[in-house]
Parts: sequence; structure tokens; C-alpha cells
Amino acid sequence: MSKQLKKFNGIVAILLAIVISLTACSKASQNQFQTSQTSKGTVQTITVTDLIGRHVEIKTPVHKVVGIGPGALRLITYIDGIDRVVGVENIDKKVVNGRAYNMIFQEKLVQLPTIGQGGPDSTPDAEKLVEVNPDVIFVISLLDKAKADNLQAKTGIPVVVLSYGKLGTFEEDVYTSLEIIGKIMGKEDRAKEVVDYIKGVQKELQDRTKNIPEDKKPSVYIGALGFKGDHGIESTQSNYPPFMDVNVKNVADTLGQKGSVMIEREKLLAWNPDIMFIDEGNFDLVKQDYQKNPIFYKSLKAIKNGNVYGILPYNQYNTNIDTALADSYWVGKVLYPEQFKDIDPVEKAKEIYTLFFGEAGKSVYDKMKEVYGGFEKIKF
Repeated sequence: MSKQLKKFNGIVAILLAIVISLTACSKASQNQFQTSQTSKGTVQTITVTDLIGRHVEIKTPVHKVVGIGPGALRLITYIDGIDRVVGVENIDKKVVNGRAYNMIFQEKLVQLPTIGQGGPDSTPDAEKLVEVNPDVIFVISLLDKAKADNLQAKTGIPVVVLSYGKLGTFEEDVYTSLEIIGKIMGKEDRAKEVVDYIKGVQKELQDRTKNIPEDKKPSVYIGALGFKGDHGIESTQSNYPPFMDVNVKNVADTLGQKGSVMIEREKLLAWNPDIMFIDEGNFDLVKQDYQKNPIFYKSLKAIKNGNVYGILPYNQYNTNIDTALADSYWVGKVLYPEQFKDIDPVEKAKEIYTLFFGEAGKSVYDKMKEVYGGFEKIKF
């Protein structure tokens, strides 16, 4: 073989080796965010975009999780994830009436390691989070990208920020949060079931009430709502979700502002609503105030006519969506008996709690009734 031919073959061999090497590198680059090889086999990864726009990479399958901040743990339980929870905030270590998931799963929660105090203004305890070593930390209230990134850097654990939205009830942020949890935990079907159920209930409630003429609707007031503490009759809310679901003529909507508000008593007298609902979580405060100011209360048309009803509190460490839905059916039944003649609010509540929590949910309404009074007319 001539020297030229040997040289040519050598060059070809070198070029072929380079091509093979580049091809291998290219494939490795394409796969670096999909799979990685370990001694235990292939580990799959997924990337999700959380509710503040962070792209978070997570190894799957996910076997251990924690939820920190107002309502994070609740959303995990909605997706049947309680068995994968490996730590719990101190705020959930004792039974809290009105917090359905806490009431149902208390026996398990009390046995789990504590991962921090919890609460809307608490700082996550990175050291305790590392000790329980979850695969993912779901968090609500760290709505600052820098804080979420900092917690993830400190713990070395993926941090996924969730949200209940501005009203904290039936908003796209809630649906997206549930879908993210479902994707991460391999429970997409369950997440879809819950989201579809909530949306289905809302559509049904709207369909039952959307054609009622405004002049046929009674004026309505909701009082004694809890908001960063306990309050009496003056605490109300415009755009109150259980009212919005059934197209209620809420007198507080005339204030032109969204969310919780404290009003003057004179305002309530001026509105003089046809029907009143009292949040049973603060009904004791209203009863005490009634004893001190009976003339004020007896001046209200709803009280004189016996049109005052109790409603279950649903704001307890963020929104108990389950109870809020049950409340909506109760409101509809009270205000529009013809449109809801086929609905038994108590049985509907039991159906709702069972959908969210399985068999354990069947007893929730009875427990709530025992504590608060349930769906009933209030007598002063």
C-alpha cells in the first residue's frame, strides 16, 4: 500500500472518530433534562412551571412530599397524596375545626415529624425540611422568586410554588396548582377528576340561577366573616364566592371593592337586607353583641322576619374549597327553593366531602354540624 493511501485512510479514520464523538455528545446533550443514569437504573425527570413562573426540574417518581404555607397540604390531600407526606407544619399538629383535611387526617398528621411552625407569615425551616428529605417541597405564600430559589438552594430540594389565586376559591390558579401536583406525583387522572368536579359544580349552580330576574332576587348580607382574626356582624365580603356561584344580590357588592371589608353598623341598617347569613365560626360574637345591642338587631328586617341562616366557615388556613362548594348549594336552597327543590344541602355536602377525601369524607359534615350548627336557620 502506498504511503499516500495509508495517509488517506488515516485521515478518514480520524474524521470518522470525530463524527462518532460529536454524535454521542449531541445525544447526551438532548437527553440531559430527560433521563440520567445511576447505579439504581434510569431516573426520569420532568420540568414544571410553577405559579410564579419558575421552571423546576424534578426527579420522578416522587415518593415523598411536604406542603408548607397556607393550604399547601390541603391541595396535596385533594390529589390523594396524604400517604406520601413525610412532614407537617406545627400548625397542623392538632385538630382545627373547620379545616376539613386536618380533621380527617389528624391521626396521621400528629405522628409525622414537624417541619416548621407554619402560618402565613412564618419562615420555612430549611434544616427541618432537609431532615425529612422530601423529593419535592410544595409551598404557598413564597410569592417571591428569590425566596423560593433561596429555599431550594439551601435545601437542595425542588421547591414548587402553588397558589389559590386572589379570592382563594374557584380560580385558574387553584386548578393549575392541582394539575401541577398531579403531574409531579403521577396522579394526573385524580387531578383532572377534582378540577372537573369543581368546574362542573360551578356550571350547575350557574345554570340553576342565571335566568332568575334581578327583581325576583332578595337582597342578601353575609356577616361575621373571619378575616385575619374573628369578627362580628360588621365583617362582610363583596364578591363572596358562595354568593357569586348562585348569582346572589349581595348588598356588599355595591361598595365597589373586592374582598373582605368592615362596615359601619349604619351601613347595614341602610341596606336592611331581606335575608342574612351569619358565619357560624363567629356566631358567638354576634350573640354576645346582640345581648348588648338588641335594638340595633331588632331594627333589621331579616331578623324581625326570621330570615337569618347559619353558614359553615370555609376560610381556615386558606380556603377549604370543599366547604365553600357545600355552602353554595345551601345558599341556593335558601334563596331559590324552586330552582333547588331537588337538592338536599346536607346530602350534597356529604357527596362533596367524599369526592375530595374519599370514604373518610362522609363524616365531615356531621362533625362540622356538631361544632358549628350546620345548615340551619338561626334564632337569636
